[in-house]
Amino acid sequence: MLAIAALALILAFAFTFTNGFQNAGAMAATFITSRSASPRQGIAVVSLMGFAGALLGGTAVALTVATLLTLPPEDLLVWIVLLALLSAAIWNLLTLRYGMPASSTHSLIGGLIGAAVASAGISSIDWGVEELLSTDPHLAGVVKVVFFLVVTVLIGFAGGYALRATTRLLLRNAPRRANRTIVGVNWVAAAAMAFTSGSNDAQKQMGVIALILYAAGLSADLAVPPWARFGCAALLALGTLGGGWRVMATLGRRIFRILPVHSLDSQVSSGAIIAFATLAGAPVSTTQVISTSVIGVGAAENPLKMRWLVGTQILATMFITIPATACLAALLHLALGPIMGF
Repeated sequence: MLAIAALALILAFAFTFTNGFQNAGAMAATFITSRSASPRQGIAVVSLMGFAGALLGGTAVALTVATLLTLPPEDLLVWIVLLALLSAAIWNLLTLRYGMPASSTHSLIGGLIGAAVASAGISSIDWGVEELLSTDPHLAGVVKVVFFLVVTVLIGFAGGYALRATTRLLLRNAPRRANRTIVGVNWVAAAAMAFTSGSNDAQKQMGVIALILYAAGLSADLAVPPWARFGCAALLALGTLGGGWRVMATLGRRIFRILPVHSLDSQVSSGAIIAFATLAGAPVSTTQVISTSVIGVGAAENPLKMRWLVGTQILATMFITIPATACLAALLHLALGPIMGF
């Protein structure tokens, strides 16, 4: 069991690194392609602020992820987490290969659902239906995750659209030199957005690590140890430094031509949404929020110049991530479970 737990911990940290790749492509896309910053400057800023956010963020999101499964601490629980991480890492690398900004968050959650159902049955998941239908209805479990998946797509688009419409009205008679001020403010917005992103993203891996330690009997409860927080923050930052250049090209160049004011609108909108979700303990996707925000900004700027096919492909990738990784994790269990004794 300890060997499986050790392998799961290694995979958790490796997955955090690939998450940083995805984050870099999304967080720095508009910041760099709008020429508000050079590639080296842009990646350095979002990496440093993402590290700070992961290090200083809370644990509400981590606990949401860690409590999705209802199984007692045992070997099977560690095995499920291992399969979830493996399927999520494969999905991350596959989508990076094709330059699609996929959600590391939802790939991990899909992996947990698929692995748990395949190995322990439907009852091993906290679906959140009972809590929603109770006399005191509230969001919990998978229902909470799916709710925020749908809501962040809508709010991301609406927020980007509304902010672009507002700034276009406010800056309609602004002189060209105002662009310098916009670029300066864009640095602040990008840094703030990277901080909120880091505080939300790293918590998913922290939650998984807490779950592994608890299931393996190495921790008395679901708590995130300081070394796990620092390790996740560092690997997220290092992955971000590697840069998700293909994802960056998709978001920064293939949807519409992005100027500094577009980048500013997207960064402010995305940062506010991610900050709210983090405070609510919701594991949202940074990539998803930024992507839909960029699409909203482009639609407000000029819908006729939008490459809607690319936007549709991005949205399709978002919504198939959970079922795709769930199926992949289930297949991995069917193939490897008998060999490992599960």
